[in-house]
Amino acid sequence: MFDSALFIGFPYVSVVIAVVVSIYRYRTEPFTYSSQSSELLENRKLFFGSVPWHYGIIIILLAHLIPFLFPGLWGMITADQTRLYIMELIGLSFALMATIGLVILILRRLTNVRARTVTSIPDWLLLFFLLLQVGLGFWVAYYYRWGSDWFLHIAVPWLMSLVTLQPDISSVIALPDLVKFHFINGFIVILLLPFTRLVHLLTFPFTYIWRRNQIVIWNRRGR
Repeated sequence: MFDSALFIGFPYVSVVIAVVVSIYRYRTEPFTYSSQSSELLENRKLFFGSVPWHYGIIIILLAHLIPFLFPGLWGMITADQTRLYIMELIGLSFALMATIGLVILILRRLTNVRARTVTSIPDWLLLFFLLLQVGLGFWVAYYYRWGSDWFLHIAVPWLMSLVTLQPDISSVIALPDLVKFHFINGFIVILLLPFTRLVHLLTFPFTYIWRRNQIVIWNRRGR
């Protein structure tokens, strides 16, 4: 019963709340659908944290999405031992890059008064669970090797069963606790997403295609 609540009930509840709140927020407060950039408040740490974080997390997300969308292709790639080694090395590298970048971004918000002021409580919660998620991902990738392969045969069937409304948790209930927590924590991130500034990911980059260029004018005379 507990496993069913965690791996069936909670994922559905998280996704439904995320979708409903995202739509409601977009219809009632459309101007909050942005990253609310704090670049003008402090730029140096933002650059050194944002670049590794974005590059790292994008590759990691693609590595999770491709096996789900194209399981046959992914299985063919990881079937070769050499390619599997390469995928594991790439995954570890980008997971470490994302972790380092996120740590820098969190330290920036902790140490910079102006950036800390514009960070809401939901933002702090999301940052915490994001850090926990990428840290767990790095841990799982390092201590439970060949995740590029077993993810396809264990996590993908479970996720696909949820999508088809025929939930089957038989492939995940026997996993180590840290791996299961990594899966559940991913849905915690999804649940928190529409309440934070990260909600802009749901419209980026589509709205930027037709958005007008933003012009910043400094209202200050030069010396």
